[in-house]
Amino acid sequence: MRKNNIILITISFLGLFTSTWVKAQEGVIEAGIKDIMNQTHAVGVSVAVVKNNEIIYSQSFGLKNIETNTPLNNECIFRIASISKSFSATSIMQLIEAKKLSLDDDASDLIGFPLRNPNFPDKVITLKMLLSHQSSINDSRGYFSLDSINPATNPRYALCYNNYEPGKGYMYCNLNFNMIGAIIEKYSGERFDQYVKHHILDPLGIYGGYAVDSLDKNRFATIYDFNKQTSKFIESPDAYAPRSEEIKHYVMGKTTPIFSATGGMKISATDLAKYMMMHMNLGKANGKKIISKKSAKMMQTPLSLNENYGLALLKTDKLILGKTLTGHTGSAYGLYSIMFFEPKEKFGIVVISNGCDPTYDNGYNAFMKKDRKSTRLNSSHITISYAVFCLKK
Repeated sequence: MRKNNIILITISFLGLFTSTWVKAQEGVIEAGIKDIMNQTHAVGVSVAVVKNNEIIYSQSFGLKNIETNTPLNNECIFRIASISKSFSATSIMQLIEAKKLSLDDDASDLIGFPLRNPNFPDKVITLKMLLSHQSSINDSRGYFSLDSINPATNPRYALCYNNYEPGKGYMYCNLNFNMIGAIIEKYSGERFDQYVKHHILDPLGIYGGYAVDSLDKNRFATIYDFNKQTSKFIESPDAYAPRSEEIKHYVMGKTTPIFSATGGMKISATDLAKYMMMHMNLGKANGKKIISKKSAKMMQTPLSLNENYGLALLKTDKLILGKTLTGHTGSAYGLYSIMFFEPKEKFGIVVISNGCDPTYDNGYNAFMKKDRKSTRLNSSHITISYAVFCLKK
């Protein structure tokens, strides 16, 4: 989970209740959502709540575009940032099941150039280490090009490595996953964005993707960054940069970061919830098996215990009191996204905001707190069913 100053707006309790209860409380719920949107000055928010393999609630609030005063709706798609990593990891698990890869493979052999921490030159950096952010690699030289870590193209490549042994430490690293995207291309024979479309999105009946020019641009929710000095929102045009000219000169297994395997998925909250149900059901959804139960469990099992991070999925007990959820967060260009689920109780939440004031106050908002006089959650917290989750540095 990225530990910078982020606000993640999340539906906190709806998944614990039946669709009938949610329907009956809809007015109160939505009033609570709008109240906290006002507190955080959110431009727009799309939410989807899953219970027992059914989307029991989905709604959008606020604006798709400030300049045109266009309202946000459930058909709007967003660049969801780091939740995208789970799509890349799911693709890797498919290739492992096809016996084209192994988690213990030397990443140097897979990527096509030496991938060795110069401080620990004899220690193999494995595919598993890339997927779990235990590779000892960092983003200090950038992650939009694989040249940053290739000794043949960057004489200062050593700066990409931390001073701890691969497999013995954790640092969240986007470069890990842009290399994962290149590996998917090398071992599938398909361009990264096409592989995800053909093997994950299409089987699940989901609309979305990594290539901007392949999507309906009229559905893009404009993403805004909040300027603290002026207290105004500024459009972030790079969020949907098509990279058309670069794609014309695309080199498989090399220029993969153009699509940002680490954060470039564009999808609606509702369709992201459908994808989430696949992981919640350990690899199956919509009558389709995307990955095996074994692979799904591996993705959800923490390898870095301090961070509770597995293979592009993490666990947290800090969203809903008394519950441990599995999923991922995302933040980029002013967008904030969250996808978390409980596989045993079969509920999950997706929330995406295209811009808000990222100021936080002491971590958890009051809505998350337990009634001090009772072992039960305060009823007002449940009926509002909405919370702001803040991560501190």
